[in-house]
Amino acid sequence: MQISAIDMTMNNFLRPLNLATREAGWDVHCVCHEGPFTKQIKDDGFKFHNVKIDRKISPLSNLKSIIKLVKLFKKEKPQIVHVHTPVASVLGRIAAKIAGVPTIIYTAHGFYFHEGMSDKQYKFFFSIEKYIGRFCTDYIFTQSQEDYEVAKKHKFLRTSKIDHYVCISNGIDLENKYNYKLKTEIEKENLRKKLEIPDDHLIVSFIGRLVKEKGIVDLLDAYSLLKEKNITIIIMGMLPHGERDTTTHDFIKKYEANKNIKFVGHVNNAEDYLNLSDIFCLPSYREGMPRSIIEAMAMKNAILATNIRGSREEVINNETGYLFEVNRSDEIAKYIDYLNNNRELLDEFKEKGLIRAHELYDENKVVAKQLNIFNKFRKD
Repeated sequence: MQISAIDMTMNNFLRPLNLATREAGWDVHCVCHEGPFTKQIKDDGFKFHNVKIDRKISPLSNLKSIIKLVKLFKKEKPQIVHVHTPVASVLGRIAAKIAGVPTIIYTAHGFYFHEGMSDKQYKFFFSIEKYIGRFCTDYIFTQSQEDYEVAKKHKFLRTSKIDHYVCISNGIDLENKYNYKLKTEIEKENLRKKLEIPDDHLIVSFIGRLVKEKGIVDLLDAYSLLKEKNITIIIMGMLPHGERDTTTHDFIKKYEANKNIKFVGHVNNAEDYLNLSDIFCLPSYREGMPRSIIEAMAMKNAILATNIRGSREEVINNETGYLFEVNRSDEIAKYIDYLNNNRELLDEFKEKGLIRAHELYDENKVVAKQLNIFNKFRKD
């Protein structure tokens, strides 16, 4: 049983693992709150269970979710419960422990505590991760090496077995979906014309939820600071179902009429837009191991990203792009202008990013690491 708060996570991020797990002979159940991606999950043939899981700490609602999950686990008797996303991972593990699930696995897509928090907040969320880990978790998978080292150092698991901590990294489909060699110049030009982007424009792209912590406000602010205006920004993403931050939408509205900023919403063909793009910018405040950066490197983009966990593991500063501190619109603008006026360096960053994506971030290897653990508990 795979557990996440929302169906977007289940479909967009866990689908390759779920498909491979089923192909390996497992019966895969998907547990999350239903939404716009539920149909795809069902169409894929997975058994779907609709359980509302808030994405914030809300005692009464959280308790209701735990009760529903306990009942579900006792009914279905899963061999493995594999949890994802901050609140769902806590509630799911508590419920799995109460229900007596034999094996509980937690993937930390990025521990919720991070350096941008106050000391009080950091200690609070660190303690939750540590003690839910110790009492309700058998394996911890981390996407970033940084999180792996933290979990191991502070003994987030009760077991002394080091192999119960696994850094799985992150990966994408480099062969079929994010393969720039499969794209033609005609396709690229047709998309440019469809978006009405002038031929001389440098194109900057962004993928993510349209919420403040993803840095969308900083990126849009940076546009007004650019010295050159031959730049188009493509914004891919939306405010997901169940999202807490709705205030950013009012800010975004100010830019919707700007012809050089293209809001294309959620897209299933991000690779086409990234193929058109020159620079990918992710000014996020908190990440685990962002897949969007890997996708952009695979489609030959230079990267601008905040110097935070995950992003700084993927981006080599001044080699595949630039790292900058959180909430620095001026730095974003500076680097866009600089690369706009230094196209040879831009091309060099693109090539080195492409090589890095292929060397380190193959989805097949990430899935294989997880299946190796799952298969230890196989009952044929």
